[in-house]
Amino acid sequence: MKKLSLFIGLFTAYTAAFSQNPPTERQLIETTIQWYFEGWATGDTTQVGKAMHASCHLKNYRDGKFIDYSRSQYLGLFKPHPRPKNLITRIVSVDITNNMASAKVEISTERDLFTDYFNLMKTADGWVIADKVSTHSSHRTVESQAIRAEKEIILDGLKRPWSIAFLTDEEALVSEKEGELVRINLRTKAKIAISGFPTDRADSLLGFGDNTGLFEVVLDPNFKNNHFIYLSYAAQKGSLKTTKIIRAVLDQNSLQQIKPLFVADPYTSERYHYGGGIVFGNDGKLYFTIGERLFNEKDQPAIPIAQNRADRRGKIYRINPDGTIPADNPAFGDKAAPGLYALGIRAAQGITLNASTGQLWFSEHGTHQGDEINVLKAGANYGWPVKTTGKYRYPDYAPPVDSAMRYTDPAWYWLQTVAPTGLHFYAGSEFRGWNGNLLVGGLSRGSLWRLVVEGETIKSAEELFTDSRVRIRKVVQSPAGNLYLLTDEVNGKLIRIKNASVQ
Repeated sequence: MKKLSLFIGLFTAYTAAFSQNPPTERQLIETTIQWYFEGWATGDTTQVGKAMHASCHLKNYRDGKFIDYSRSQYLGLFKPHPRPKNLITRIVSVDITNNMASAKVEISTERDLFTDYFNLMKTADGWVIADKVSTHSSHRTVESQAIRAEKEIILDGLKRPWSIAFLTDEEALVSEKEGELVRINLRTKAKIAISGFPTDRADSLLGFGDNTGLFEVVLDPNFKNNHFIYLSYAAQKGSLKTTKIIRAVLDQNSLQQIKPLFVADPYTSERYHYGGGIVFGNDGKLYFTIGERLFNEKDQPAIPIAQNRADRRGKIYRINPDGTIPADNPAFGDKAAPGLYALGIRAAQGITLNASTGQLWFSEHGTHQGDEINVLKAGANYGWPVKTTGKYRYPDYAPPVDSAMRYTDPAWYWLQTVAPTGLHFYAGSEFRGWNGNLLVGGLSRGSLWRLVVEGETIKSAEELFTDSRVRIRKVVQSPAGNLYLLTDEVNGKLIRIKNASVQ
């Protein structure tokens, strides 16, 4: 009942957001599929039936027999039941053409993996499932202790890659911090530079330790129809630099219709801590991180940058995909930076969505220690530099203290330097014992961490590949669920992580 109440609450909030910003067709389709997921999980025929058209048929082929259920026959199979243990539901892909769509979804229980293919149509009553074909198989039991994770280099020759966005399971866009935005083919190993990037991009001149360059690349949730991509990079004006967020149309191998969405004024001479992490939330909004840009606390002004609501640096933002500001953003006052969502950020790069809960999590670089994992909360103040789990680079720094201010504690922090970067919640069948775990890459000593998460609590942490360290910039899954790493090297690599126990 608690989870059903949570679902209803989330759905109410979701539809409330729609009233202010019309939902995309993909969001409407995902809502229909979520009805199906919730009804399937609890045996609620009202929820399942709501997702299906009256003419819907459900088909599969099992034990040499073709099986065809009408909607009423299928609903007759359901009885109310407890939610299965370790249930994970996932929308693998959605393809939309006019008022028709197809979707591939997965429902994973403790014992079985169900894969469904839906054909959907948009009617006067909204998007509904017109028919379904399905299959399922039993999981091969593999405990997390028995997982044997192995690396396979898929592609190299990347120039300090920062981010990857999969166009298909075979093709992807990769942003190179010290190179270009490139389209790669994982099968042929071909690389094609994307033309048309804005000319104000600042290059990394100092090499190692210089954070300047090209950062995140993210696809619009409705990319197949609108071809929008979102990018962050270090922009230059004269000899000064800052973080910039843009939207563009990917036309073949060229950027067109470039639209600046956010510029983190002021431009300064520092070449550090730009931030640049970008992610879409379940609400269809664009969230991104902006670093405070300072290297040493001795350079902090009287009101620290990350605590100054009028200063655009050292914050996390939430905007609409067109750059406008959502009406339901938290209120920080008339002088606050537009789109401000949370403050007190030093150098956050990684930000990710936990698709099973809808929560956003982000990583944070400390100074001497002080590396953190945080759950993003609307209006939260994460404390920097007034409050930190590490030490200052400038030992004599004494931040101003506001006894009335409330700060949000991290979900996790390390006692050693990790330099956490891109992070990702794993969901899939290959590393089944890792489902729901948070995977975090680190630059310091080249680490990959697996964090076991319960709600907003991190219960344990395991460092992986301690015998083959390499600086890790990003952890990501492809549309088919394959797990990949990007390495932060001059000869950067795309590495597939495989489970040798299930080969």
